[in-house]
Amino acid sequence: MKRFACLLALCWLAACAPPFDPDERLSFDAPTRAQITGVPLIQQEDFFCGPTSIAMVMQWAGAEISQEEVAALAFSPGAGGTYLADMIGSSRRLGQLAVEIDNFDHLLTEVTAGHPVIVFQNLGFSVVPVWHYGVVTGYDFARDEVYLNSGQQDQMVMPFSVFERTWRRGDYWGLVVLPPDQLPASVDEAEVLSAAAALERVAQYEAAETLYETGAAKWPENWLWQFGLGNARYAQGDLRGARQALRRARSIDPSIPEVRANLTFVESEIAG
Repeated sequence: MKRFACLLALCWLAACAPPFDPDERLSFDAPTRAQITGVPLIQQEDFFCGPTSIAMVMQWAGAEISQEEVAALAFSPGAGGTYLADMIGSSRRLGQLAVEIDNFDHLLTEVTAGHPVIVFQNLGFSVVPVWHYGVVTGYDFARDEVYLNSGQQDQMVMPFSVFERTWRRGDYWGLVVLPPDQLPASVDEAEVLSAAAALERVAQYEAAETLYETGAAKWPENWLWQFGLGNARYAQGDLRGARQALRRARSIDPSIPEVRANLTFVESEIAG
């Protein structure tokens, strides 16, 4: 009955929605189509659309993880689902880079870069919402189609206009979840730095170290990457690795007192 109600809602939305015009809605010249291969279709357990979406993206990236394992971190029984904040937090507690997006430019930039994106949609009506997480895996402007892995064994195909409306009702919330040795294509350096610091806050120091190394390779002139790398290595007991990173941070910008202080502290521990 729930599935039937959702299908009725989608038909109604399709009848009322105007066509999606990429020239009007996008600020960049997106390819006419893109498809990400290898994202698994997982039949979700009841109310596990959030954990299932994270599991699909992580399995695509090579992790061995189930929706049940994600749900242990992300699912709120009292709410009968997963809060947006828990989608982010659980991804990070699982050692993943997680950054939010909120518009079509970012969504299609990530998809064309080969990154699946978790989206939050209302598949029902405003007065009778059917909240749902799905994973966008591709699109085709010529066919007017968006492709999603949506907790079923079959891929979901939506007209762009229907997808736009259902996603708009979720405030265009999206989440890019990647291994820490990869970088998102649509967000700026500051957001990636914030995601790296968030990994440290949940004691995912090895993942934070990898992300700081990845960021330092892309933005070598910013001392913050080496500073964060030094701190992540120190947290794992790697004093010499921490010293090496902090020395690099100091060489990039000798004026930062926090770098000098941390380096002095690490060097005293090595000497003592």
